[in-house]
Parts: sequence; structure tokens; C-alpha cells
Amino acid sequence: MTAPKTLFDKIWERHIVDSSEDGDTLLYVDRCLIHEGSNHAFDRIQADGRAVARPSQVFAFSDHYVPTTNRHLGVAGVNDPGIRGMIEQLADNSRAHGIRLFGIDDPQQGILHVVPPELGMTQPGLLLVGADSHTSTHGALGVLSFGIGASETAHVLATQTIWQRRPRNMRIVVDGTLPFGCTAKDIVLATIAKIGAGGGTGHAIEFAGSTIRALTMEGRMTVCNMTIEAGGRTGMVAPDEITFAYLIGREYAPKGDDWDEALALWRSLPSDADARFKREVSLHAGDITPMVTWGTSPAHALPVTGAVPDPAACASADARADAEAALAYMDLRPGTPLESIAISRVFIGSCTNGRLEDIRAAAEVAKRGKAKVPTWVVPGSRSVKRAAEAEGLHRILLAAGFEWRDPGCSLCTAINGDILLPGERCASTSNRNFRGRQGKGGRTHLLSPSMAAAAAITGYLTDVRKLAD
Repeated sequence: MTAPKTLFDKIWERHIVDSSEDGDTLLYVDRCLIHEGSNHAFDRIQADGRAVARPSQVFAFSDHYVPTTNRHLGVAGVNDPGIRGMIEQLADNSRAHGIRLFGIDDPQQGILHVVPPELGMTQPGLLLVGADSHTSTHGALGVLSFGIGASETAHVLATQTIWQRRPRNMRIVVDGTLPFGCTAKDIVLATIAKIGAGGGTGHAIEFAGSTIRALTMEGRMTVCNMTIEAGGRTGMVAPDEITFAYLIGREYAPKGDDWDEALALWRSLPSDADARFKREVSLHAGDITPMVTWGTSPAHALPVTGAVPDPAACASADARADAEAALAYMDLRPGTPLESIAISRVFIGSCTNGRLEDIRAAAEVAKRGKAKVPTWVVPGSRSVKRAAEAEGLHRILLAAGFEWRDPGCSLCTAINGDILLPGERCASTSNRNFRGRQGKGGRTHLLSPSMAAAAAITGYLTDVRKLAD
């Protein structure tokens, strides 16, 4: 009798090519995603006299370094010669190796964790790797996906395989109905706050439960995107009817008889009822409130109704030192109500929250006031931008004083000209609030798109529920 298997087990075992004596496994890679920062991987394979093994399974994206203004000028509009060179080098490498590039002028350009699901190239059961840590996003569609470094990317380009150590299985179950004002971003921030920034280290995490099943595909992507912030190797959600309805008819999705065959496989992927997990964690959705971070880790998250914690209350000396350092960097005092913290900038976008659903949420709140601080809304792809404009969302945002920009990673990575100045405090829908992440000396508070829009029109971290009609 076959032992019960998890979703992760089923996909991992389908992709095994070989194994080593020290316990590593050689896996076949179905999709490899790269961006401008992947040029070192091309340098390596070229130095070794290698070629890209399967160009049709590699996809390149101009996203990390592209500016979000003056895009009508194309590459010529990139003022920084170093950044312009990286964008051009990716185009040269893609052309030389026959790789499909979603470049700066492409009508489908966007972030490498936004465009592939939109086009249906992210499909249940695949093993997908990307030259970016937030490749875990794709696990929302029942995909085994994880980020890799430059040397690993070079190996994948040359062989279409990768060596990996098998992680342990972990399941995070969220049940119940989310309260009003709460979103997928609040689920994942609450989860990370509960288990810690290292709580998922060494694990492949499956998100399950009625709350997760009720999320849209875009919400599931938000949750899986931030799995890495809890230390997880990958985040996954079992494919279901919501997944299949999302994929059908998309450009790269199977068609006709191929769709029927694929659907049969996809329906077999969810974890068996009696599958065993090394660790399980449970949350009740009813206990979740709109969340915001106060420190320099996504684990430094609290309900917006709370106050900056006192390091003296930490259970260990290490935790106390970490909290003290975070508060010093963020220039905050223990006991300060979170809703009394004034902000100087708002960023709505990134591979975490730059999808159409996120833009809609921000626009719904933007109707209720005018921006008191500079606020950038950056769609995750040109497709998202077109769809938002077709719905008139950009007009709502512009009327509220928000800036409506072109697609890219923007202020999430702060390597493209979009950057915080020292001391600026930003309410951000991105995934990391590390020191200097959005600019040297910049201070970042992570929160949902609706919460970010609320901060924009009040000038403070604000419980979005207070702005409801």
C-alpha cells in the first residue's frame, strides 16, 4: 500500500532525476524565471562554454531595475547608465539564447511573480524556480516553487536541473471567516508574527483550511509570496476549482484534450487526507485584525489597534536586543500607539500586492479622502494596469491625489530610482521592512493595500475600518 503523501511530496517525487550519497536530490525544472540581476548566470555559462539547455522553459522579465516613470521613452528614458546597461544586457542575453523576454517595451511586461500566473505559465504540479526569493508566490497555484542564487541559476540554464536538499513538511491551517477589513496580507503577517521569522526554516509550507480555500487566487499569491519571510523554503496551496477557473483559457494554459489531461493530474495533487506533516500550526481567522509592522522584520507585526512593544517584555536577551535595535532604527518609543505614527510616504505595489484585486482595494479606500503624503500606486504588470484603467480605478486614485505609475518592482527593491530618503517613513504593501530595504535610512511599515490607502489619506497608520461608510 502506498504511503499517504502531501502536495509537496507528490510534486517533488515526480521531478526526481538522481540523488547523491550525501542526501541531495537532482530535480528536473519545468520553468526558470530570470530578471536583470541574472546576468551573472549568463556570464558563468558562457565562461564554461555552455549554452542554455532548454530556452523555451526559461522566461526573462525586466522588472527589478525598470523605472516607473518616463516609460514612453523606453530604454532611452532610463537616466542611470548602470541600470540602463543591465536592462540592455538582459535583452542581449535573451536574444542570444532564444529566451522569451518580457522587456521594458513589451505589452505584457511586469514583475516575474505577477506575469507568469496571468499568462497561465504557472500551472499546478510544476517545479518552478526563479532568480528571486519571492518565487514562492507561484505555490499559490499548487506549484513547487522557490528562489535560487546566481550559481544555481547558471546550473539550471545549462542543465534544466537543480540539486536540492529535501525540506520537511509543515502545514499552516487557517479556519473561519476573516473579519471586516482583513485581507490575505493580514493573514500572512499574523502568521509570521505567530511563528517568527525563522518559524518555517527548513520546511515546505502548505497553507490549508477554510479561510485559505475561500481566498481568491490573488489572495493566495499574497500569502505564498511572504512564506520566505517566515523562513520557509516554499509556500503552497492545493489546487482546486478556484485554481482551475483562474487558469482556463490563459495563453500558456493547456487547451482542448491537453486541458482535460492536465486537469486529471491537477485533481490528484492535493495532500492525502491522512498525510503526515512534521509540524502543524493553526490560526483562527476570527482572531485576525488589520496588521502593521513596527520594526525591521515582517515578524514585528501587531494589530494596528496596538502599541509599540516594550523590549523589556521580551522572553530572551537576544529577542530584547533585536527589539531594541529595531526601535532605535525605526525611531519609535515603547508604548506609542501605532495609530499615532505619522508617515511621510505610501507605496502600493510589488509582487505581494500589485495585482488588480489590490488596486481595487486601494481605490475603494481612496474614494474617502485626499492623499496627505506622496503616494505611489505601481501595478505589477501592464496587464494589471490596462485592466485597472478599463475599470476606471486610475481615475479614482488620481482624483484622490495618488500617483499612478508604470509597472515594476519600484520602491520594494529601491534599485530602480524609486527610493526613500533617510528618515522617511513609508506605509508599504511590499514584503520586507529590513533596514535600508527601501532606501538607506528609510523606515518601512508593512500593511495591506486598503490599510496603505487609509494611511495615505490620514497621514498616519490608520485602522481602515474607521473609514468605512
